Amino acid sequence: MLKIGDKIPNLTGATATDVVIRLHDLHGKFVVVYFYPKDNTTGCTREAQDFASLHAAFADRNAVVLGVSRDSIKAHANFTAKFSLPFTLISDSDETWCRAFDVIHEKQLYGRHYLGIVRSTFLIDPSGKFNHEWRNVKVSGHAQAVLDMLDSPRT
Repeated sequence: MLKIGDKIPNLTGATATDVVIRLHDLHGKFVVVYFYPKDNTTGCTREAQDFASLHAAFADRNAVVLGVSRDSIKAHANFTAKFSLPFTLISDSDETWCRAFDVIHEKQLYGRHYLGIVRSTFLIDPSGKFNHEWRNVKVSGHAQAVLDMLDSPRT
């Protein structure tokens, strides 16, 4: 499991635009990687819209936002188009990113146990080091809290 200060592995991911994202290609920028359970669900849609509404502010702080879930590239393309999302969504169908950031855990819904993504966000600094984490995220106000972290003296 990654710890604050660790160098982030050079993960690659497929996107809805058929572009492959490589974390190492984003050196020199802050990278916000937020993990969410599923496209087009209420909480995940709200979270995506919150990050979208702050997109220009993240860009002004030299930050790139990446959303990651296990949904397919096609599902991401539809989600991106439906809500005009200005940032990249990565399809992690093989759970490589999820395992690297340790966000797959047992969950329970209506008495049924299953493995799912725990809503989490990670900040990577411009040198490619793990800078900050938010786990078990509550959507309300979260995107703003991440943006605020970029303005704090810790980064």
